[in-house]
Amino acid sequence: MLGYFLVPSGTFASTATYDSIGLIAALAILAGVRMHRPERPAMWYLFAGGQLASVLGDVVYSYYEKVLHEKPYPSLADVFYLAAYPLLAAGLVLLVRRHRGNATGLVEAAIVATGLGLAFWVFVLHPVAAESASSGLERWISTTYPAADVLLLVMLARLFTSPGGRTTSIRLIAAASVLLLAADTAFSLVSLYWNADLPAIDAGFLLSYLCWAAAALHPSMAAPSPAATADHRPLRLVVFGGITMIPPALLFVPWVGHDAIDRRALAAGSVLLFLLVTVRMAEFMRRLRRLAMSDDLTGLANRRSLEQALRDAPAAARPEVALLGVNGFKNVNDELGRPAGDQVLAMLAGRLTAAAPAGALVARVGGDEFAVLLPDASAAEAVTAAQALTGVLREPVAELLLGVSIGLAGGAGLHPDELLRQAEAAMHAAKRSGEPVRWTPVLDERITEHARLGAELRSGLDRGEFRVVYQPIVELPSGRVQSVEALVRWEHPVRGLVSPAGFIPVAEQNGLIVELGAWILRTACERLAFWRATIGADAPNKVSVNVSARQLARPGFAAQVARVLAETGLPAECLAVEVTETAVFEGGPAVVALHELRALGVRIALDDFGTGHSSLGLLQTVPVDTIKVDKSFVDNITSAGRETVIAEALIRLSSGLGLSAVAEGVETAEQAEALRRLGYRYLQGYHFGRPVAEPGFTRTPAAA
Repeated sequence: MLGYFLVPSGTFASTATYDSIGLIAALAILAGVRMHRPERPAMWYLFAGGQLASVLGDVVYSYYEKVLHEKPYPSLADVFYLAAYPLLAAGLVLLVRRHRGNATGLVEAAIVATGLGLAFWVFVLHPVAAESASSGLERWISTTYPAADVLLLVMLARLFTSPGGRTTSIRLIAAASVLLLAADTAFSLVSLYWNADLPAIDAGFLLSYLCWAAAALHPSMAAPSPAATADHRPLRLVVFGGITMIPPALLFVPWVGHDAIDRRALAAGSVLLFLLVTVRMAEFMRRLRRLAMSDDLTGLANRRSLEQALRDAPAAARPEVALLGVNGFKNVNDELGRPAGDQVLAMLAGRLTAAAPAGALVARVGGDEFAVLLPDASAAEAVTAAQALTGVLREPVAELLLGVSIGLAGGAGLHPDELLRQAEAAMHAAKRSGEPVRWTPVLDERITEHARLGAELRSGLDRGEFRVVYQPIVELPSGRVQSVEALVRWEHPVRGLVSPAGFIPVAEQNGLIVELGAWILRTACERLAFWRATIGADAPNKVSVNVSARQLARPGFAAQVARVLAETGLPAECLAVEVTETAVFEGGPAVVALHELRALGVRIALDDFGTGHSSLGLLQTVPVDTIKVDKSFVDNITSAGRETVIAEALIRLSSGLGLSAVAEGVETAEQAEALRRLGYRYLQGYHFGRPVAEPGFTRTPAAA
């Protein structure tokens, strides 16, 4: 192409070089199709046909000029030139369809094409059409060229306004089309106003040839178009705003508006732009409504949409709501990352939609909560639907096993907020029971009582109503109190002595367990440090403190324990932290905190061992020093039954792993003797002493 400009202009060599470049570009497109094998080659064949038609036009015109020494207009060359435009436009149509546009893109393309088309009409199309011509055919052809350019302009507008990324090949096609449009426009303007030959115009046509060839030869020509994405960049809005201002801006051009045809064109264009912008704004508002009423991750309805559906329900209808909470989902995000969690939610949404009864509305109402609305159903139908949904959600998702808790509520005449509140209360109750729960007034009474008890817990902490008591853990056969377990008691001024089973779950739920647990930890460490200082060797070796899942999950828990040990002067090995299997079953921050405690030298005890989900599996993930065998295996230890076999297996397991085992709930001398024969060295229970504030640390006769 550069060589073309080195050849003397107007010579046969110059013409042959120019025509050869166009022919090579057309052949390069065909070669690219053969090399890369695109799925839809028709688009490229149309582009190649357009290039060949244009080259044939050049060859015919060169024959007139160089052989016949004529410059006829119009001529046979114009037939080939004009034939190139429909072929190129058809190829661009296929490209736009391949690029996965939408109705919004069509409207935006129409806005761009209308605005730029008006400017093209005023400066090019109308002046060419208005120029005096020797015949009607000449006038028609002179007008057809810029009109064909307007057609390319429309297709380019459609391509550039389509959302989504573009491959290198698509960018080259766009560049080729823009160069062709610019060269055609420049040729029309120069011919109209100056009647001169400019090398820059030839450069535009040749660069267009080059871009067509490069687009076909680039490997990305066979790649699928990138997925469409919404484009809301400020520059895009500025471009559309500027285009809508073209019609009024043209009125400020001195020679525009004096002609009636120009005025009518500007008026029609302004009306069309106004209508197109109105349609685009309507689509924008519809999209906003869809975003406001749907969940962008799953595509389901959101809570707002669910509430609207409940408000729109007929007065006689009996809507039923099933609120579903995914258990253990937080660990998916913590351990696998949020993208994996999003994928799991999307899969669950698909399962719910497929399993929901006909006519039901499925919504995502929270991070890991879904709702299924049955617009008019009986309570029995709601229970049946809930059971079906439970089975669907409990199947493994991406090799993950997740639980689900379902709360049901419904009835005629309920306000949407009240109906959803009842469903949420039932769902929280289902988390405790493990089965779908339907709301009843009893649940509200329980919630009210929990709320009242929670408020009294707060006051009790502030007024110092809690006491720490200690239950001995004896060592066999000496009967010495080897360690003590710190337990909390609430001496309520009105309720009296409140059982831990009554207030610990409430403290867990409202978060006060963190503050209460911190107080118990400090008090227990201070007390053991005091016993060590006052009674010396008769003091127990360790104090065990129960720690909740909330405490373990709280950032900096290990640092808090280290601070308490330093301030009380208690060695780390004198403190044992007791955790339940359920507190560490799901892994995550709780297990990390236990490893940090173990690094400090604190001992770890696994409480209620044998009653959780996967007791043996936890021994591989949790840094355990002691297992505390649950009371349920001790109650019938004196009879030869399953409990005896399990208790014997557990003591052998602990010995083999180098762990100590403590049998809990020992209430009789016969139980103590049976456990001693099985090999247990550490026992705890009422037989050796009840929890008291100041236990005696002399040898326990009952253990002898």
